[in-house]
Amino acid sequence: MALPLPTTLTPSKVGKFVSCPLAFRYSYIERLPEPTTTYQLRGTIIHRVLQALFGLSDASTRTYETAMTLFDAAWIAATESGELGELELSEAAMRSFRIESSNLIAKYFALEDPRSVTPVGLELDLRVNVDGIEYRGIIDRLDRLSDGRFAIVDYKTGRSPRADRSRSRMLGVNFYAFLCERLLDIRPSEVRLMYLGDQVVVVESPTDQSLRGLHQRASAVWGAIERACDSGDFRPSPSPLCKSCFYQDKCPAFSAVVGSPASKLLAEPVAVS
Repeated sequence: MALPLPTTLTPSKVGKFVSCPLAFRYSYIERLPEPTTTYQLRGTIIHRVLQALFGLSDASTRTYETAMTLFDAAWIAATESGELGELELSEAAMRSFRIESSNLIAKYFALEDPRSVTPVGLELDLRVNVDGIEYRGIIDRLDRLSDGRFAIVDYKTGRSPRADRSRSRMLGVNFYAFLCERLLDIRPSEVRLMYLGDQVVVVESPTDQSLRGLHQRASAVWGAIERACDSGDFRPSPSPLCKSCFYQDKCPAFSAVVGSPASKLLAEPVAVS
């Protein structure tokens, strides 16, 4: 029996399907709920703070002190909404979580001065249909540079990846550049990944070749998703990511990997963004 296709193709869906088709099925086809993690909520809170900071019309007010005030407000909101409660942390762990999260604000300010930035879009939700595929992406920030060109900025609250994994991390921002060009008729001159965890900024310039390659890869992944939905065949792909996967109890491959020679995969470190 054919399974329903997702309505859109996003960078996270491409990444999930490529890393493990079965996890993609559980997450995006069956929509099985996943518990909120500290990494996810930390990212959510910091994104909210930076969105509010750049939403201030007076650029001169985008100071560290203002950002910390916004952080306190975001923390209170996450408490009142129950998001923090879902983590079920002890009092000591919650204090550590707050300190670690707030420290990312100082790390951000060490990377750039927000008073010098001219944002023209925050949390831009872009969608465009290309060749029958509905591409969608949410851009953290679109800046107008001093020379009139544009730059896409994507915040990552974790540490920068190893060199052998850095290319896959650029897929998202190049995906956003593709959307900007197709929908807004703007090709950003730069795409930036800002890793606040270790204060690293990775910058690339989209080219005809990189955007064409992005389109080809995304189209190929979508074709594979269509075939998997049609056949119902979403195969697991054991990797170091298995040790942090929420679907371990549902995965036929996980129990086979644990305790076998292949279990060494699960001992490898996994970068979290």
